[in-house]
Amino acid sequence: MSNPGADGSGDRDPAMDVLERAVDRVVKELHATRRQVKEAQDRAERSDQLLRQFVDGRQDPAALAERVKELEAENEDLRDRIRRGREGVDRILASIRFLEDRR
Repeated sequence: MSNPGADGSGDRDPAMDVLERAVDRVVKELHATRRQVKEAQDRAERSDQLLRQFVDGRQDPAALAERVKELEAENEDLRDRIRRGREGVDRILASIRFLEDRR
């Protein structure tokens, strides 16, 4: 069985272009998700540091409570973004599988 266009001759299968674009989108979404996870981890570390300062008496409890509210809202937003990103990745993977099945 030969692969049309593998040796540079013949036309390239349009499904391959679609597949490449889909894979590019998946990779970009994966990078974005990793970046968001890193940001969430950094915020969690800052929260831990603030908590240690509070326990040691170096932080105002009211300011800490406000910061916790902000972080909880940010975390909820990040969870939603990650969920949407995963849904997008799932859709793209389904498209890739569909295109592969058509080959």
